[in-house]
Amino acid sequence: MATISKLSTPTPTFFSLSSSFNSRSSSPHLPKVSVDFRNTGGFGSKLSSSSLSLRSNRSSGVSLVVRSSVSGNGSPTKKTTLHDLYEKEGQSPWYDNLCRPVTDLLPLIASGVRGVTSNPAIFQKAISSSNAYNDQFRELVQSGKDIESAYWELVIRDIQDACKLFEPIYDQTDGGDGYVSVEVSPTLADDTQGTIEAAKWLHKVVDRPNVYIKIPATAPCIPSIKEVIAQGISVNVTVSSLTSHSSLNYMNHSVIGHLFYQPSDKHLIFSLARYEAVIDAYLDGLEASGLSDLSRVTSVASFFVSRVDTMIDKMLEKIGTPEALDLRGKAAVAQAALAYQLYQKKFSGPRWEALVKKGAKKQRVLWASTSVKNPAYPDTLYVAPLVGPDTVSTMPDQALQAFIDHGIVSRTIDSNVSEAEGIYSALEKLGIDWSHVGSQLELEGVDAFKKSFDSLLDTLQEKANSLKLVSP
Repeated sequence: MATISKLSTPTPTFFSLSSSFNSRSSSPHLPKVSVDFRNTGGFGSKLSSSSLSLRSNRSSGVSLVVRSSVSGNGSPTKKTTLHDLYEKEGQSPWYDNLCRPVTDLLPLIASGVRGVTSNPAIFQKAISSSNAYNDQFRELVQSGKDIESAYWELVIRDIQDACKLFEPIYDQTDGGDGYVSVEVSPTLADDTQGTIEAAKWLHKVVDRPNVYIKIPATAPCIPSIKEVIAQGISVNVTVSSLTSHSSLNYMNHSVIGHLFYQPSDKHLIFSLARYEAVIDAYLDGLEASGLSDLSRVTSVASFFVSRVDTMIDKMLEKIGTPEALDLRGKAAVAQAALAYQLYQKKFSGPRWEALVKKGAKKQRVLWASTSVKNPAYPDTLYVAPLVGPDTVSTMPDQALQAFIDHGIVSRTIDSNVSEAEGIYSALEKLGIDWSHVGSQLELEGVDAFKKSFDSLLDTLQEKANSLKLVSP
């Protein structure tokens, strides 16, 4: 797994390493882990250095050590910015990566990571670039599993083992955090019923209380989200952007129009409509569930942030005026700020309060794709300006390391909403069609995951052939 070299002062105050292996859902797949505290300064030292080494009976190819400064009584002296992010501002830092051995996640959990996200592209990289999956893959194919069925077995084991590691956080927060996300097949993005059945199947076979089933927020999958939530299954909804070519189907003038501009400003109404549809699908699902206790059915709505700037920056560069060039790198954060305003509006009022009485939890906003694609931008551009309560920031290695190293913890997501509105409006005046941007991002996102999925199946087929498990 990836290395995080900046973990200088983690404080695992909430997490017991031993507890993660003694929880109620035992897993035979996790390697044995030994924990070794080495105090190099002796008992008489006023300030000594201690390192927490994690050794497993599998080799990951990477040496991960969490180092923390401790006082003479063994108490940690400093927390990481990830702990501060959660404890001071109510935002949960998650890690956007997963591969074997999953015990490589332990130092990250100690540093403050509270959940994990995955997708077909992540698994494509993990499985195709590692030999850690070979033994299980060989057994699966030799037992008669076809390539795609074998793929899902590999994925399910990783998800189960990761869920086990995060289960203490899930328990300690009463189901508020500690989730691991796994996505339904990207080939089902246009299949309402197929997505429902795939989500139910994944939820059943993973069989962990802290698993999130990822469903794309395509128009055909909006009804899928409602049905899956109604079935009592927690969902991570992936929203490529706030915009959509089919926004008119879900428009609500009374909520969105009055939220930012006058109702006559139809462009903004259209652009936020898909996200409102996602929220309504969640609320509709809770109301249709028939459960007397809704506290264990939760959800997040994931927005791919940096991709918005990647696409819009190209458009601005093509326009080429000073005004256009000055707006580069600002669209994604502005759009996110407006989404958070809608989130606050929707999760208030009589309808929501009625659900709260039955234990319902808000569908948190999750910022995804937080790594910076343009090296000219600050490396925390898609993390630092999006800090706010009841949100999640899922970070890949680059963004996570940068924020641990020099991130500033402060509530920023709604610190200047008027500026966000101005940027959004200025982009429209320059001819940026937010509906087109949203449609393209959605299509590109689904297509990219389909290609990763197909590529991975091809890789597994080649691996089976090379291991002489099947006939060429």
